[in-house]
Amino acid sequence: MSEVELFPGHVSRLGLGTIPREDLAGQPGLALLQKLIAGEYPAPPIAGTLSFTLTAVEPGRSVFRGLPNESHLNPLGGVHGGWTATIMDSALACAVHTTLEAGEAYTTAEFKVNFLRPITPRTGEVVCEGRVVHRGRTLAVSEATLKDQAGKLLAFGTETCSIFPAASLAGR
Repeated sequence: MSEVELFPGHVSRLGLGTIPREDLAGQPGLALLQKLIAGEYPAPPIAGTLSFTLTAVEPGRSVFRGLPNESHLNPLGGVHGGWTATIMDSALACAVHTTLEAGEAYTTAEFKVNFLRPITPRTGEVVCEGRVVHRGRTLAVSEATLKDQAGKLLAFGTETCSIFPAASLAGR
């Protein structure tokens, strides 16, 4: 695997890829994400495509940084809402991921984003922070904010994730 620059100042030494399946079943979610940030796993392919990356985690919290650019534009010249939705979904879901025990997995069941301000390539680097609001046995709810470098709120979102045994993942 070769080194990949996700966006200026953020490099994945191991390139792009996924966490090995055996690690998903054998380690808690927080430990997996900490290893991802430490560069012990490659960055997810979506990070290279959309120029964002996970930069911090703690129990019930995740932080992503991203840099929207011209390749993310819609026909009117603004950053496509799908870019915003994807970084939001990533922060919302990874906040839940930090709460998983070894052998647990999750998937997004419901997701909502409020777009509050337009985003353009001139917006610069953005920060998306997700926090778990509730963690039950089979469902978790999280909320996230997306802010620019001045701290202006660009988007707000919520998500519900289903939690289930990792052995139930497709292809296992």
